[in-house]
Amino acid sequence: MEHEHRANLRLSAETYESIDDLRKRLPGNVSRNTWIAIAIQEKIDRAVSALQRPAPQVELGLNEGKRDA
Repeated sequence: MEHEHRANLRLSAETYESIDDLRKRLPGNVSRNTWIAIAIQEKIDRAVSALQRPAPQVELGLNEGKRDA
């Protein structure tokens, strides 16, 4: 059984307007709650994916200008 948690979310009027504008462009009738839940899940998925990738190798340039002896 899946449990749901309720949360109050305070967002600016401009953010709500942006969400409403975007969700109205989607096919069907997507509620604001569903749109926000999908957006949160997408953010979680990206973060998990980023954490699973190997860290990028950074070139420090420590050997620049040195010659073999």
